[in-house]
Amino acid sequence: MLSINLDTVLWVVRATREFHAKEEVVFPDDSPDGNDGDWAMQILADHGSDLTLQELRIGLRGLEPGQQAELLALKWLGRGDYGSSEWEEAKREALENWSPEVMDRLIATPLISEYLLEALDILGIEHEE
Repeated sequence: MLSINLDTVLWVVRATREFHAKEEVVFPDDSPDGNDGDWAMQILADHGSDLTLQELRIGLRGLEPGQQAELLALKWLGRGDYGSSEWEEAKREALENWSPEVMDRLIATPLISEYLLEALDILGIEHEE
């Protein structure tokens, strides 16, 4: 069902929680101008020296594009954009929409850790946080 290792998904959950929990890291629910990509990049640029963010970026960039796209599909599934029966469609769509910036936008998603865990639950994949 997943081509990405479950341990990798759970590492992303832990690392994004750690990064988002820092007091100085604030991600508003909506971008000020409606452009999520530029807004996410600016927010992350403000925290470029953060070691947790640096480790997270290195780890995510080390994944194959297909694995990165699967993380994006998990985000969409957990957020409710797709249902469990649409998992294959979500993966195809994520792969078609993959770009090198996808992982930064994923990191900048305020509830990303919860979305990933919800997606695992929807897919019936047992895990421990």
